[in-house]
Amino acid sequence: MHIDKNYLTIKIAQSDQELRAAQRLRYRVFVEELGANTSEKCHRLQLEYDEFDDSFEHLILVDEANKDVSENVIGVYRLLTGDVAYKEKGFYSAVEYDLQKLINSGRKILELGRSCVNIHHRGGVALYMMWNGLAEYVIKNKIDILFGVASFHGTDSNAIAHALSFLHHNHLAPENLQVRALGKNRIEMDILPISEVNRMIALKQLPPLIKAYIRLGGFVGCGASLDNDFNTIDVCLVMDTQRMLDKYKSMYLKGAK
Repeated sequence: MHIDKNYLTIKIAQSDQELRAAQRLRYRVFVEELGANTSEKCHRLQLEYDEFDDSFEHLILVDEANKDVSENVIGVYRLLTGDVAYKEKGFYSAVEYDLQKLINSGRKILELGRSCVNIHHRGGVALYMMWNGLAEYVIKNKIDILFGVASFHGTDSNAIAHALSFLHHNHLAPENLQVRALGKNRIEMDILPISEVNRMIALKQLPPLIKAYIRLGGFVGCGASLDNDFNTIDVCLVMDTQRMLDKYKSMYLKGAK
């Protein structure tokens, strides 16, 4: 599909209408495409939402060429600063991960979540613009650390053993930033010893979003988490913005300043 980037606008959702359009995209991707479980009300409205949506800001990519305002959001990121989380419901990721090392770091932190792009707009300028929008937000709000869960589709850890083991052995967060998976849904990531990990298989198993974070210098927390409601295995990604690799920092922050 040809995308005319002149019709694409990246912004923070300001109205209920824009938020609903973002939630409709999330429904299309997470429920219809990936098989997440949701409430009967969400199915009836064809919106994917939860009690955290009111706390988050929603970075949206809008295709202005689509005059249907209920369907013209083609990319979304949910953003929650530490300042807001401490005053309201806390962090969404805290259900799955112990975040105390990040919270106690004394640095400005930002939780990312519900990231998705319309199926017809993946692999091109849309994702690039989402990264630029995120970079601009990070710079404006002087964020030091980004974090949030990213997902592998499906719940069979053995099917992604190379990818999980590769992340654990090569990209585990340093001790001062290391979040840890909690509870009965925790999955150990070092399924294979490092000597048995096939890098090419691992890279093929990695979803594009996780691969992008790793290329930018991101880390993963200790342990993955099984999310049966969303039919996924989650890893917690952590990125110290000062550690971004220079070549990718230059690529994604171009035009964001």
